[in-house]
Amino acid sequence: MSRQVKTADWNPRAYARFGDLRLRPGLDLLNAVGQMGAGDVVDLGCGNGALGAALKARAGGRDLVGVDASPAMLEKARGVAEYDSLQQADIRDWHPRRAPGLIVSNAVLHWVGEHEKLMPKLARMLGKGGTLAVQMPHQNKAPSHRVWLSLAEELFPGRVEKMGTPGVMAPVKYDELLSPLGQFRLWETEYFQRLMAEAGSHPVRRFTESTYARPILEALEPDEKAEIIRRYEDVMHTAYPVRADGSVLFPFRRMFFTLTV
Repeated sequence: MSRQVKTADWNPRAYARFGDLRLRPGLDLLNAVGQMGAGDVVDLGCGNGALGAALKARAGGRDLVGVDASPAMLEKARGVAEYDSLQQADIRDWHPRRAPGLIVSNAVLHWVGEHEKLMPKLARMLGKGGTLAVQMPHQNKAPSHRVWLSLAEELFPGRVEKMGTPGVMAPVKYDELLSPLGQFRLWETEYFQRLMAEAGSHPVRRFTESTYARPILEALEPDEKAEIIRRYEDVMHTAYPVRADGSVLFPFRRMFFTLTV
């Protein structure tokens, strides 16, 4: 399990390049939420507020609270105008002002380490009948993610541990950890995403460089960054061939769970 490390602020424009593809799992997660308690709805790791409108529609008059560590992303979320309040906080240190009825975290918690402590802590924050709903990429063993790390280890030995790439536990670990705490459901979905090529780059590189590969690339000098990108793209052309129309069909696996206490 990797630990969260301090990096430069997120780039909202780069993250939003594949906004529709990143939003779909969040909507699927929200659609799987049945029961929620009487307290606030919390968008934990709200980012640029992409889920704000859908969460507000489900809130049923409850206050919608957005929480994120990134000032740049929170600035974008303010423009969404769906949140009753926005809080800048590290998820490891955050605590709600009152017991939430729903905590939703979409594609965020894999950046935060020590899930054995974090997940029960979030569950204990919920009010009676409240739900914790989480979605995280479960793609680290796929070529799209694994190759970034293998190349970094090959080209820059001894530096990978400091790069802070995200990770998740095995699904059975979440079941063992959280099922004793309430009604727990766990599932995975593999999304087949059609990515269009951009001039001079493989689309899978573009998809991963602003998220998973972000801490790797930020840790490198310009010439090192150019070398790892060149080597990565060579592998991607084999792992995810570009079709005649310039697109790639990119399978991307995500883990979901809900816990109602």
